[in-house]
Amino acid sequence: MSSAFVKSKLKAARDSIQKKDYQAAHDASSQVLDYEPDNYNAKVFLGLSLLELGEVAKSEQIYRSAISLNPKQILAWQGLSKVQERTGKRAEYAETLLCLAKMFSDTGDAVRCAETVQRIVNLQKQSGTSTQIVDALALYLPTSELYHTLTALPPPDPTQPTASTVFEAQIAIHNMLPVLEEITAITEKSEEDTVRREVDNRRKRLNAAGPEEVKREVWREVYSESKLPTLYNDILNHPNTPDELRRKTESKLLRHKQAYFHSLPSSGELSDRKMQLAKEVQELVDGIVLLSIPDELAWTIFIENKDAESIDDYDIPVLKRFITIFPASPLSRFIRAYLIYSGKVKARDEDDDDDSGSEAGPTPDDDDPFNVMLDAFVYLGSSILAHRILSEAYLWELDYANTIPVAEVGLELVRQHMRNTGQDLPLVCKAFDITLAVSLIHLFPPKHHTRALRIIDNVLSQDPENTSSLMGRGYIMQRAENWEEATKMFEDVLRLLPEDDLEAIRAKEERAWCLSHLSSLTIGIDELETVIDVLNSLQGKDEDLARCWWRLGQSHWEMGVEHYETSYNCYIRSLKCLPSFAPAFTSLGIYYVDAALPPDPNRASKCFQKAFELDAREGDAARRLAEGFAEEREWDLVEVVAKRTIEGEGGVEEGFSENEVITASRHLSNNAWAWKAMGVVHLNRQQYSQSIRSFQIALRANTNDQLSWLRLGEAYAKAGRHSAAAKALNRAIELDPDDWVCAYLIGEVQRHTGQFAEAIASFSRILEFRPAEPGVLMSLANTHLDLAHTQSVTGFIGRAEESFVHAVELALKHLKCSAGFRGVAWKTIADALLLLSPRTSFANEDAIRSVMMDIIPLITLDSGSRLPDVFSLPLGIPDPSDSRLKGLDILKIALGAYDYRLTLGLHDTVATGSAWFDFAVALYLLERSFPSFDAKETVHKRAISSVMEAIRAEPGESRYWRAFGDLNFQLRARTAQHAYIRTLEIDDKDVSTWTNLGLLYLYNDDPELANEAFYRAQTLDPDYHLAWVGQGLVATKNGHFADSRILFEHAVSLTTEVPDADLEFARREFKHHSSGRMSTTFDLFPAFFVLGRYCQQRPDDASALHLYGLISERIGHPELAAEAVQHAIAVLEAAYEESEDAALERQFAIANTTAARLRLAAGDYEDALEFYDSAWGMLPEGETGVLNAQCRFGTGLANFKLGRLQGAIDAFEEALTCAGDDLHIRGNVTVLLAQCLWTMGTEEAQESAKTQLLECITTDPENLTAINVLAGMGILTEDDNLVDAALSEVLGLPLDRRNVRDQCRDVTYLLIQQYLEQGDIVRAKGEAQKAVFNEPGRTDMRRALASLVLQTDDATATRALLEGRDSDMDEQRLVLGLRAVAEAEIGSPDALPMAQRAVMLGPWVKKNWEALAYVRSKLCAE
Repeated sequence: MSSAFVKSKLKAARDSIQKKDYQAAHDASSQVLDYEPDNYNAKVFLGLSLLELGEVAKSEQIYRSAISLNPKQILAWQGLSKVQERTGKRAEYAETLLCLAKMFSDTGDAVRCAETVQRIVNLQKQSGTSTQIVDALALYLPTSELYHTLTALPPPDPTQPTASTVFEAQIAIHNMLPVLEEITAITEKSEEDTVRREVDNRRKRLNAAGPEEVKREVWREVYSESKLPTLYNDILNHPNTPDELRRKTESKLLRHKQAYFHSLPSSGELSDRKMQLAKEVQELVDGIVLLSIPDELAWTIFIENKDAESIDDYDIPVLKRFITIFPASPLSRFIRAYLIYSGKVKARDEDDDDDSGSEAGPTPDDDDPFNVMLDAFVYLGSSILAHRILSEAYLWELDYANTIPVAEVGLELVRQHMRNTGQDLPLVCKAFDITLAVSLIHLFPPKHHTRALRIIDNVLSQDPENTSSLMGRGYIMQRAENWEEATKMFEDVLRLLPEDDLEAIRAKEERAWCLSHLSSLTIGIDELETVIDVLNSLQGKDEDLARCWWRLGQSHWEMGVEHYETSYNCYIRSLKCLPSFAPAFTSLGIYYVDAALPPDPNRASKCFQKAFELDAREGDAARRLAEGFAEEREWDLVEVVAKRTIEGEGGVEEGFSENEVITASRHLSNNAWAWKAMGVVHLNRQQYSQSIRSFQIALRANTNDQLSWLRLGEAYAKAGRHSAAAKALNRAIELDPDDWVCAYLIGEVQRHTGQFAEAIASFSRILEFRPAEPGVLMSLANTHLDLAHTQSVTGFIGRAEESFVHAVELALKHLKCSAGFRGVAWKTIADALLLLSPRTSFANEDAIRSVMMDIIPLITLDSGSRLPDVFSLPLGIPDPSDSRLKGLDILKIALGAYDYRLTLGLHDTVATGSAWFDFAVALYLLERSFPSFDAKETVHKRAISSVMEAIRAEPGESRYWRAFGDLNFQLRARTAQHAYIRTLEIDDKDVSTWTNLGLLYLYNDDPELANEAFYRAQTLDPDYHLAWVGQGLVATKNGHFADSRILFEHAVSLTTEVPDADLEFARREFKHHSSGRMSTTFDLFPAFFVLGRYCQQRPDDASALHLYGLISERIGHPELAAEAVQHAIAVLEAAYEESEDAALERQFAIANTTAARLRLAAGDYEDALEFYDSAWGMLPEGETGVLNAQCRFGTGLANFKLGRLQGAIDAFEEALTCAGDDLHIRGNVTVLLAQCLWTMGTEEAQESAKTQLLECITTDPENLTAINVLAGMGILTEDDNLVDAALSEVLGLPLDRRNVRDQCRDVTYLLIQQYLEQGDIVRAKGEAQKAVFNEPGRTDMRRALASLVLQTDDATATRALLEGRDSDMDEQRLVLGLRAVAEAEIGSPDALPMAQRAVMLGPWVKKNWEALAYVRSKLCAE
């Protein structure tokens, strides 16, 4: 082939493309490429044909191969762009178009280059990101490499926009301003979105900084790479930019640079950049201000950056220009109002100068300028100038309370300005400090003087000649009575100021006043007279004149009696100058009391009242007024005077923040008496925190005020802060050791903190000197009562009984010594008896009888008594010869005491409610002790009516509602629920109510609601025991028995002891153990200890005593078990004699059966027979059942042990009859009957025994005990057939079922014994090996095998079997003896120590002694 072929095929391909015969073009171009693979045109034609044929991927591949052949050729690039356009690959399409534009630019084809750029811009506007759009538009800018080519485009013809294909590009190239504006707008929105998004994301991070710091960080990152400043400058420098756009762009540039400027740190690597930006921002601001351009931010920056020492230094003309340019701005209105307020301009002149001022709303002519300033200030929270002006304006108005917060905010703004700009404003900061210090000095002096002095010293360190600070320091020194230092300060002011300066005149006055206090009275008087002469020549100085005349009068007063009249005249002159000058009235009042002849107290009182009305800071007048009111017993007026006096010196609440309140409360009050009075008022009103604060402030003024310490301790104690109360009261007792009231309060604190012994000692010491003091007697009685209750809970029953008696005796002594507070004494007596009543026996019954005999005559139950229908009257106790004293007797007397308390009459609603409540509780306890239902119902109704009376008396007391719910718990569930919910409305954190509500729900079969209530109670108090008990009951209800055991175990392990929870836990543990689910008896020890604690608290609970005996029996304490069961029998016998209840009779029979079994186990067979006979006698004749069978079974066993075989057989046969169909009992009885028959020794009896057992096995094939006994008989009689018959069924079972039935592996033991009896030790060893193989973990089988191996003289194998099997102490006790014998056979020296250790671990194990003897004999033989 030749080039002609290639050309012909290319021509054919081109013609086919023109005819749109793309398949022919595909074939032709493919033939060319087969001949010439690198033919560029063929690839282009092939790519186009493939594209049109729909093979896009191959088309793109061909185009890219063509481009790789000749990258500078345009055809392939154009084809590739068409492929990418059709496939929607916009990113790749844009890149290809950009390459094409560059290629057109390189060839100088401006039109095609512009067309391509237009396509790029339109593509990115349709689907590109903001960055891609900006990059596309930037192709028109001078920074683009295409710009030189595009500038060759002719100018656009606006009249024929469609005549050119590049009209858009022509417009953009010949006027770039719209492009710049569009790029700028897109970039602004992009940066704004980036900043907002980043701030939101970073604020959600852990340990994120504050919002402002996060913004600064984001601004710093975004603005450091921002293109906006360059774009703004391009717009500003463009010749076509209009003025409005230029101003707008300058404003944007300023704000952008300011934000970036504020975000940069003042130190570090970026500090140089911050300084450069500071210059750029300042240049922009200066230019805007110079040209009076209306950009408010620029003007505000210019004004706020001014470091001016005074407001006049802010350049008033500039401020006026600002007002003119921005008439509606809040800052303009604020400055205009200030200029008028300060008199620097007149309102009319301001309006004339600025006609546009009317647009700002009401002019200062219409409103007060100060009010206009306040209105505008609301919008100027970040303006340093506004805060400075307003703080000084407040200072001029003497409004110190408002000056301080404004100045503080101004200082914070200065610090913020420093952080933002790095520029310090020392003069502005000093001005704020001076304003703040002056306000602090004069606001309730000397309350804030400490803080003011720090500020002033700081100012003076910078400006030692600052007269305002020198004056302020002088005032502080005056108030601190440091007259010499104050004089020096005022002299410095006089040296710095001219004599006619108003501040110099005031300094001269103050110096004269200081000299008067330095005993230079003559000099001071002369200077004051000079100052008066100067002030007389000035206008508007009435207050200064009044003050000078008063000070002159005070100076004359200090000169002695002969000058009193002169002082009086000075006071009068002072009031003539200013009739509202309060100190003059105070001094006049003192004159009328102390100097007038005769004294005129009425006029003095009027003067004091006038002085106090005018100025609450007149402490002397207030104190004298309060003393007068106190003498007249006008306590309300005393409180008013004290409160206003405290307010006059600033109080504690006049601070300006939490820290300020704390600081202000530390100052030394000049009127401690007022704080003491307010403390007593708050104490009487039960406002303890306010009372504590008042006494603390009073004590700062006088730390040795014993009465204040006493009252402070009392307030602490009543507020529940007992530790602080003890410290305060101990300080009071140090100051006055003979103050019995203080000692009494100390005893009360000790009582409330549980230090009962110390409290008793404190009260007892007081009674040594004041034996009939009623309050002390009752406090001592209540201390004994609290101590008794604590002792009772902790198990010290005897001590508690003694303490209860002491409490009653002291209350009785109070009744004899005092006629007052009888209700309190009777409550103490009744409470003591009520807490003593649960006991059924007493350690010192004589003492209790004695106090009962003292109480009964004092209780007078008249016809209005509430007890005749409850129990018979009159009250009394049984004669000691007839019956012992019981708890029920004491409970009745307690009820009588409560009833008598109600009979006495109670005027206080709280005491009335408490009395009815106590009476209801006692009735409830009485109801529980009555066996008769009718009696219970009567008492129950009376208890409900009593608690309702308590609720009527005090409906807001939660305890009464809870008791009402408890009384209706069983019979009226809805009423109980209402009562509990009402209780929770009063106190929703009452854990007892939540628990009772849960129990109510559980009792009414709603475990879900019950569980929620219990969970709420546990949340409120995790240590509340009954909530855990309730959840344990819920778990039991739901069938979660394992969880129930855990919950009950946790309940009884809590520190608070609950007898009912202890008993329930012990019952459940015993039941669990009896079911066979407990591994060892050691698991019963928690129940043993818990139940022992319960029996100590309730020693006459027969059911608990019986259970305690059963548990004691299980854990191996038969003596303790017998004692507990014997006590239970005695309690049941006494109860049965009173009621003859059938249930008690059966319980008595069960207890006797248990006692008999314990005697039987102890070997006391005769006593066992007596108990069994007693139990049998209590049971109905002819009845069958478990209890009857047990009685006859035990009787037979006792007779068997006593050798009375016939009696035993008769009893066993009766037991079989009583057992009925109970296979378990019948099996056990049959086994013992067979053993008795076997023991008789006759062949007939032995055959009868075998027959009994065979019948038993036939009836109950799973009775392994009978099987084992029968097999044993077979072994003894060498009857292999009998053994096989007995064991055949068990041996034929699968191993797992056999192990279930034979848990003790008795069958294996019997087989081994049978083989040994036959002398076949090999088979015996084989049986043991099989058992060990099946259960390698059973140590008893391994020991049996080791013993058999040892008998075959294989000591080494024995040691191997036993090695490593002695980790457990019990196992060591059984293994070591056997190992010692094996070691001895081997000849090991460890044999003797091992045998000795075995004996030491189990001295009661006979085999261990035998092993030791064998080892010793072996050693001796060697």
